[in-house]
Amino acid sequence: MCYSTLRMMIKFLRRLWVKSPKSVKRLTVHLIEPHFTVSVGGIIQDQQNRILLLQHVFRGGSGWGIPGGFIAKGEQPESALIRELQEETGLEVEDVRFSFARTIEGVNHVEIIFLAKAKGKAEVRSREISNLEWFALNALPDDLHFEQLIVINRALKDGVNAAS
Repeated sequence: MCYSTLRMMIKFLRRLWVKSPKSVKRLTVHLIEPHFTVSVGGIIQDQQNRILLLQHVFRGGSGWGIPGGFIAKGEQPESALIRELQEETGLEVEDVRFSFARTIEGVNHVEIIFLAKAKGKAEVRSREISNLEWFALNALPDDLHFEQLIVINRALKDGVNAAS
C-alpha cells in the first residue's frame, strides 16, 4: 500500500470517527480498550497508631491483609471503603484520605488505597473474615504477605509526607 493511499484511508477513518454517534464510539472503545476491576483498601489506624488487619477466608497464604473490597457500579471509592468496613467489621472511620492507586501485576486490576482513623469498635461481621486484630507496626504478623507490607509502608510513608 502506498503512502498516499494510507493517508487517505486514515483521513477517511478520522472523519468517520468524528461523525459517529456517541454510542458507537463507546462500544468501539469498550471492545478495544482493556477492562479493569477496581477495589479499595484501607490502612486503618486506631488511637495507638496500630493497623487493622483482617484474616480473609478467601485470601491465600496467611490470609492477613488490609480491609477493603470491590467498588460497586457507580460507587465512589471513599464510599466503597466506608461500606466495606461497615459490612466486614462494623467499624466507622474518620479523616479518610487518598494515599495512592496501583495496578496489580498479572491481572487487570486497580487498587485505590486510603488512610483513615478508626472510630468505634471493630468486630467480625462477615463470613469473608475469620479474625481481625490491631497490630503495632513493629509487630505485624510474620506471615503477612510482602505485597500487603509494601502497601502499608507506602501508605504510611506517603501519609507522613502529606502531613508535613
